Amino acid sequence: MSAQLRQDDDESKLQDAKDEEANRLLQPQSLSLSSAWDDDDEVAFEAREKILIAEDVDSIDAVDDNSTAVPPFSWKKLWLFTGPGFLMSIAFLDPGNLEGDLQSGAIAGYSLLWLLMWATAMGLLVQLLSARLGVATGRHLAELCREEYPKWAGLVLWFMAELALIGADIQEVIGSAIAIQILSHGVLPLWAGVLITALDCFIFLFLENYGVRKLEAVFAVLIATMGLSFAWMFVDTKPSGKELLMGILVPRLSSKTIRQAVGVVGCVIMPHNVFLHSALVQSRNINPHKKGRVQEALNYYSIESSIALFISFMINLFVTTVFAKGFYGTKQADSIGLVNAGQYLQEKYGGGLYPILYIWGIGLLAAGQSSTITGTYAGQFIMGGFLNLRLKKWLRALITRSFAIVPTIVVAIIFNRSEASLDVLNEWLNVLQSIQIPFALIPLLTLVSKEQVMGVFKIGPVLERVAWTVAALVMVINGYLLMDFFISEVSGLLFVLLVCSGTAAYITFIVYLVSRSGALPSTFFSSLSKKFADAGI
Repeated sequence: MSAQLRQDDDESKLQDAKDEEANRLLQPQSLSLSSAWDDDDEVAFEAREKILIAEDVDSIDAVDDNSTAVPPFSWKKLWLFTGPGFLMSIAFLDPGNLEGDLQSGAIAGYSLLWLLMWATAMGLLVQLLSARLGVATGRHLAELCREEYPKWAGLVLWFMAELALIGADIQEVIGSAIAIQILSHGVLPLWAGVLITALDCFIFLFLENYGVRKLEAVFAVLIATMGLSFAWMFVDTKPSGKELLMGILVPRLSSKTIRQAVGVVGCVIMPHNVFLHSALVQSRNINPHKKGRVQEALNYYSIESSIALFISFMINLFVTTVFAKGFYGTKQADSIGLVNAGQYLQEKYGGGLYPILYIWGIGLLAAGQSSTITGTYAGQFIMGGFLNLRLKKWLRALITRSFAIVPTIVVAIIFNRSEASLDVLNEWLNVLQSIQIPFALIPLLTLVSKEQVMGVFKIGPVLERVAWTVAALVMVINGYLLMDFFISEVSGLLFVLLVCSGTAAYITFIVYLVSRSGALPSTFFSSLSKKFADAGI
């Protein structure tokens, strides 16, 4: 009898919990259209869009008794939390990264594989902090930056984030256009491929109407396509297993490969991706007032993000080793790029039943399409968060896509004259994105270190030091890349003056952001921060 009563009580608790959740999810739909548009804040996902995480009776009992208790591990829940990390990992596989991989392999051989591994680990740390911010606060990085900084600083950060996104999007769209040109056997020119790729905005909107899980499934297919394509190339070209292991386990660096090493690290931190991940994790329904639930979500997101970036590391490794085997030490090594890589592969390995040129084209197309769609996604969150826009999703996606696609079409027409001109364009786009890295990393580390923002989920002092060390290392490496680029490319007195003036303003703004972070409690930064605060800046 007592067992029956206990069973009835458990079933009653489970039903009450489901009813309460259902009411909460349905409530926003009862609001009028005008009131929904009059809300104060833009949100990443409406309540009705979020994925409900199924609970069992035992975990409900545990949370009712103690809100800090973390429910036991569940494979079912891990599956429900799987998705945001894989969307985030696509930025590690975009055409710009693939070009960095193939150039690293062709020029440095297997010697920089160890750096690729550690750079991916650094990227994982940054992305986990981004996810932590989104889960613990229930808000994404762009929204929190709007609140943390004065209006002028917030607008500067928004402008920088948009520039980074445009730079990444141009590379991604042109990468897709190159793949379309390969697969069409040269029938479709580059500008036509750009226009075809631009339609991904509408594909994205179509998929989004069917829910987050359907969208995530499409990205899973695109990642699998990349993995299978580049794994096929890896098996087909038969790279040296011994050299591969030596490259991963034994750090090697020479003066001839320093530029490729800088490129490997610089490609890992994508500014728009830091903003994106903090928003994507909010697609799951997590109660921020129950610390146990927040910690549970952080645990699952850490697992799935680690798996996703391990897969991305393997795909990058496949590309690097294929080009290391085929072109390291050859006369083509210094001239190979995204535009001519397929042609060089075809000349080196021939056709066969499944020509390697088309296998490369399929993988490149999957990389370009997936990264441009996530770019559209990131653009929505960045613009909506910084500017607090309450726009319909189709309109916001159209605006953010236009921001990037118009300059992309222009540069595709202008630079589609030779392979050399596209290489020059790619170098400038890498510089553009490198410049923006501090404006994503510094606000992220500032916010995750603040108890007023994160509460009990503020990162500890050891992790804070490690995170700032990684951020400083990435910024110094990118600073070296920028200095090397400008020394070799900048000429003319007027241009030099403009670059020097821009550099002075750039460094001043970085110093301002760091002074507000409290990360460097020296006398200078403390006094500087106090002066900014007294001035209301």
